[in-house]
Amino acid sequence: MEFIVEKIGMSRTITVPSIPVTLVRVLDAKVCEVNDGVAIVAYSDGKKFNKAIEGQQKKYNLSKEFNRFATMNVANTEAGDLDRSALVEGVVVKSTFKTKGRGFSGVVKRWNFAGGRGSHGHRMGKRTGSIGNCEWPGRVQPGKKMPGQYGNETITHKNNVVSFDGETGILVLKGSVAGANGTLGKVRIA
Repeated sequence: MEFIVEKIGMSRTITVPSIPVTLVRVLDAKVCEVNDGVAIVAYSDGKKFNKAIEGQQKKYNLSKEFNRFATMNVANTEAGDLDRSALVEGVVVKSTFKTKGRGFSGVVKRWNFAGGRGSHGHRMGKRTGSIGNCEWPGRVQPGKKMPGQYGNETITHKNNVVSFDGETGILVLKGSVAGANGTLGKVRIA
């Protein structure tokens, strides 16, 4: 079973010993169709919608707040509100989010290279350094740590559910999850 969630931020419990927790909000969602356990689910991400989405809303008799659609594995057998009864304390979930994008980065930031020394007129600075071999094999090996796109990749973490408030939809997960506050992701029961 999967749920679409929005990351609120991190906190900690007030018990002794204190544990770090991540707060996520389970978004309100409507199941539109169910085929063999896979459902079309409508949810809201707070953005504007276009004419194509208006057509989908008419097709499934949805109100104006639902402006995005996704296919997910759900516990529901028919259309209606998404069943959240599986989110109880102690359940292990897998949370999938996109990490923060840091753009095109050099090797010092991306791979923690040391860089050159800071004295005696060197020109090394924060450069990559030598990337090749001698005569053989005469090419750069695959997987070489070099500058490039850093971040903005999908990461999955395994977390325990500390608590879930059904009225507000706040899910408290033990540990951290990837991504910035306010990003949307998925949580599925492991």
